[in-house]
Amino acid sequence: MIYLRYFFTLLWAVLISFLVSYVLTSMAGETFTFTPIFFIALFFALTIFIIGDGILKEEKK
Repeated sequence: MIYLRYFFTLLWAVLISFLVSYVLTSMAGETFTFTPIFFIALFFALTIFIIGDGILKEEKK
């Protein structure tokens, strides 16, 4: 069950990154590419994992 937390965090990071990238590239008139989205989503997901599992759990103790 604990792995679902990571799965859904990564899923939401990909979806939100996809949405923001699509809107910004459409407004700028640029071509839309998928590759940078996955790197941005991975960065956001790793940041959330580090903050959620590392920093916030240490403060509770």
